[in-house]
Amino acid sequence: MWIITDDHRPDALACYNEAVYDKKESPLGFVSSPNIDRLADEGVLFTNAYCNAPVCGPSRGSMISGRYPFRTGHFAFDLTHQNPDFVRPSFPQVLQKTGYQTAQFGKTGEYIYKWGPGQGFHNAEHYEYIVHFKHSLQKNNVGDLWGHNPYEIINDKVVYQGTQENVKRPDGRIEKYYVHKRSGEISTEDIKKKKEIEKEFEILRSYTRSNPNLIIGGENPMPANQTIDAKIVDEFQLYLNNQDAEFTTSWGKKEKGANSTKPQLINLAFHLPHTPVLPPKKYRDIFKKIKYTVPNFDKEEYEKLPPQLKKMHDDMNMTNMTDKEIQQAIQDYYAFCAHGDELIGEAITTFKEYCKKNNQEYVIVFTVGDHGWHLGEQGIEAKFSPWQQSTNGAIIIASSDKTKVPQGKVKKQLIEYVDIAPTILSASGIDVSNEKYEYLDGMSLSNLFFTEKEQKAYTLGETKVVVGPRAYLRSNDFAFSMRSRPMNEPVLNKNVRWGLECSLEDAELALYDLRTDPLERNNVAYDPAYKELAIWFRNKLGNIVLGDGRVECDWSKANTYSLSNFAEGSDDKVLNIPQKIIPSFSN
Repeated sequence: MWIITDDHRPDALACYNEAVYDKKESPLGFVSSPNIDRLADEGVLFTNAYCNAPVCGPSRGSMISGRYPFRTGHFAFDLTHQNPDFVRPSFPQVLQKTGYQTAQFGKTGEYIYKWGPGQGFHNAEHYEYIVHFKHSLQKNNVGDLWGHNPYEIINDKVVYQGTQENVKRPDGRIEKYYVHKRSGEISTEDIKKKKEIEKEFEILRSYTRSNPNLIIGGENPMPANQTIDAKIVDEFQLYLNNQDAEFTTSWGKKEKGANSTKPQLINLAFHLPHTPVLPPKKYRDIFKKIKYTVPNFDKEEYEKLPPQLKKMHDDMNMTNMTDKEIQQAIQDYYAFCAHGDELIGEAITTFKEYCKKNNQEYVIVFTVGDHGWHLGEQGIEAKFSPWQQSTNGAIIIASSDKTKVPQGKVKKQLIEYVDIAPTILSASGIDVSNEKYEYLDGMSLSNLFFTEKEQKAYTLGETKVVVGPRAYLRSNDFAFSMRSRPMNEPVLNKNVRWGLECSLEDAELALYDLRTDPLERNNVAYDPAYKELAIWFRNKLGNIVLGDGRVECDWSKANTYSLSNFAEGSDDKVLNIPQKIIPSFSN
């Protein structure tokens, strides 16, 4: 079973905090995660896991493909497909061919489809059985609803009408109102209804420049066992508890349960704690009593940012919120995570019981967040950035066979989300060292179970969401990022060396010395003492992401792309930084 949560900070787990900070509380304050903590006690907890894109679509694409965004041409919410000849199968597709039955419950979001001229984008069949939180559940009024984008057919064209919120109550009633319209004014009735709902459920909106209607706090109108994530778990349980038999889904469709004669690959993909952040009352009442520490942020920190990251801050700025609003945002976020912990515990119990009933071994891989989430760090509440709170996650691996996956271990080596695919393939018995799998950018995490040695000196990532293309590299001592491509969205690797050849100012460098600045508050890229080191990192990262297998693809066509290999082999997982350019410091 592979579990993924969405926008989930690793410090929402007490086990992570104990491993990293020597206390159960996060740096902000109280968290609750007894079920996940128990899973960590049963296996191996990796605390230094980093995503390869701080955005849902490309991050999930990197996990399921085992490849970096710059090698798949998947940098944002691109609708990608598997026609181009540089594409390789996803790891669930590989497992299907070895006899696995595959199923997915919840949020998919890999953005890797089947495609054909005149056919558009459709299911790529990474999984044979899918229950999607929107298309299967919310579409059929199962679970809580909220965001909805109505469309109308006008002159045979589908036209977006705006954003509508749908509030479902426990008795089944649904109240609807517009919060944004494509044209015309929102009606007075809708404005009134919105205010009533906001007051009743204490709705807190971000009011950020990029998304002023984003809900970052409030009470879920539905009880804990009726949220959308609870219903995702219900469907997962129906599938396993009705093995080899027909059952009826929560929306009335006849389906068949798991085939007990086949090994299972099950992806349980939660939507929480993604916005709208609406924990049920059961958990919200606990957390609203907690006073949290708000991360520091100041003008001096902001002034040292390059323009691209200043825009990131400006678009996601939460410093203008009141103290009460900031407290609510943090309280409700951690409360939502605690709700997720309860559901994860239920799902793990069901999975273990299924395996015991069928005398089958199991492996559970839990990816804590497809990326992270800021709660005031860098002055924002968001993701999308190269900073640690956007990119850091955790991975927990547990197994029924303790000789293969040891129990109660904490590993602090650098790992990446591209490591998930080879890890799961390896657990299934596939030899990922075979040349057939050379395309995988990651490694099997089983290589680290019984050693403390680092297997890679840095992690990588790139995205182009919100503020344009930006790549990042992180080692244990330094965090570096740069604009990888010019703002005017070049395609098919045109002028691909731009990031290496433009001025230092245009490259918009950011460098943090984690030895003295672990919270990444002091960009030293343009500090004279660090200038040579910043240039060194620019060349290292630029050669990797721009010249070591970079792909840029025209996804509207079957097989049109450009491959850049002017610096092939640059991604050697080694940092041989000349000692003379590393500034010294005193402990």
